[in-house]
Amino acid sequence: MRTAYFKQLPGEEQCQISFHLLLDQYKIDKVFNFNRSLTEPIDSSLDRIRTNVEKEFQKKNKRKKVKKQPVPSSDDNATTAAAEPAAEVPPADLVPVVVSLGTAEQKLTNMTIADVLAKFDAGEFPNAQLTVLDTSFQILYNSPEVHAVKLPTSMLADFYVYPSRLELHFATRESSAYCWSRGQMPASGNAQHIRWEPVCTELTYMVQKSDVGYHLKFSCTPKDASGRTGPATEIISSQPVQAGPGLCPFEVRHLFTQQKLKDGQFRVVSYNLLAELYSDSDYSRTVLFAYTPPYALEMDYRKQLFIKEILGYRGDIVCLQEVDTKIFSLDLVPIFHQKNLAGHYKAKRNVAEGLATFYDTDKFELVEKDGVIISEILQRYPEVWDIIRNKKPLVERVENRSSALQLTLLRSSKHDTSKHLLVANTHLYFHPDADHVRLLQFGFSMLYVREQYERIRQQYNLQESELALLFCGDFNSVPECGIYKLMTERFVGADFIDWQSNKEEAVENLTLSQPFKMGSACGCPPFTNYTVGFTACIDYIFYQTGVLTVNDVIPMPSEQELSMYEAIPSPVFPSDHVALVANLEWAK
Repeated sequence: MRTAYFKQLPGEEQCQISFHLLLDQYKIDKVFNFNRSLTEPIDSSLDRIRTNVEKEFQKKNKRKKVKKQPVPSSDDNATTAAAEPAAEVPPADLVPVVVSLGTAEQKLTNMTIADVLAKFDAGEFPNAQLTVLDTSFQILYNSPEVHAVKLPTSMLADFYVYPSRLELHFATRESSAYCWSRGQMPASGNAQHIRWEPVCTELTYMVQKSDVGYHLKFSCTPKDASGRTGPATEIISSQPVQAGPGLCPFEVRHLFTQQKLKDGQFRVVSYNLLAELYSDSDYSRTVLFAYTPPYALEMDYRKQLFIKEILGYRGDIVCLQEVDTKIFSLDLVPIFHQKNLAGHYKAKRNVAEGLATFYDTDKFELVEKDGVIISEILQRYPEVWDIIRNKKPLVERVENRSSALQLTLLRSSKHDTSKHLLVANTHLYFHPDADHVRLLQFGFSMLYVREQYERIRQQYNLQESELALLFCGDFNSVPECGIYKLMTERFVGADFIDWQSNKEEAVENLTLSQPFKMGSACGCPPFTNYTVGFTACIDYIFYQTGVLTVNDVIPMPSEQELSMYEAIPSPVFPSDHVALVANLEWAK
């Protein structure tokens, strides 16, 4: 029996009805789709279906016009009489189109669509059918379906491929079934003639070198947790698999991270991904990153690299900056989930990029998550706010910044469940004349962190040795500036040079301090950002000394590697930043 699908998404006031009517004898082969209001009587909906089917029926079964033969005139000298106009003769086999809904015993009538769906929900009509002409359709209500699927335009050998978009209705990714196949396009260019060879049954496929030149086909059979199955959907890649860029420097770094760390130890990754917002513009292509081949700036290309890079570090805590909102939800979350990495996101204000923090669910349990826009917490701390509040140009500049701060409280789930990590993640303002703004942003951030740290200790009754602070990010600040000084020396005086980085906005009579003994896990590498216009160390993994210790630091790429294509990003470096990776453990 054929199937008719009734679907009503949560929050929507319409019901979608679809079925495929195939009647060879009437030359009908069409999928009918209807959107009807929940308040509409079902009889009206069925009447609309009947009308549309009837139109298709008449269109496909309309007889050709038949011309009557001319009748000779009784007058031999008269001209032949003109034929009468062609007349349409209805087909003799035309039958009334009948549409009904229900079972053999009871038809569903005199009720609204909402009433009908309520009965389906309650299981009152498990054998309900939609009948059109002499064809009966089994009713599937809110059946699992693939609502949308899309493949990336770039697929590289030795890198992961997965749908760039996969939207399921009434199904879960975990329950659904997948299949990747490969095939070569025939000379005709007709994809229907490709002979397919299955290569993978996972959502994500590590493309092989032998796949170069082949097209890939992705198939998804949607299923829900109870085992209900919907129709499979297939999509074929628009381009064949391409060769990868060769050995990337991050793959050399992966030689140091081939194994996950044992319990009690954890690997931390901090990485600015370079948001598409800043790489996909005429200015970035012609000025900022003019040295980068255009294809290497495309997000479909870059994300293959940075996802493989991040996963290859086998991190337990991953703090990311400049994460596009869509990259977080459509790429990182589904792929990282397969590697037992869960995470949350904090967008900047009015910008479609932000911060993401992931953690290994095998090692950590999420206790709390939080995120704030730094410029929105200024008045919360009068000890700093009251000193700068009357400096109008300064306050306007600080308040207009969209920089965010993200906090994640994790509890060790295996080694020692009393151990907690408070993980902070941020990306501070970038402008060259804004050392004072960044230092203020960081000062307010540390006040907020301190407030949350003290609340957490009290709320969860933790000893000092049971709660450690970890602060990762792109601070846009070199080691000589105030942020590094505040973090490692715990104090910045009122005469520090950063306060004077912009004379019109100079900060006066302000000192900053913070109570945590902190160190930089990766020290101060020569550069964590490497472009033609700027090279410096501006990214850090700060950790609380005495509570945590550093076991190892994954070596940074050499300047020779970074300059292979003049600067980064490049075909082998997906960002203008370099990932920081360090192995830590709880102090004995």
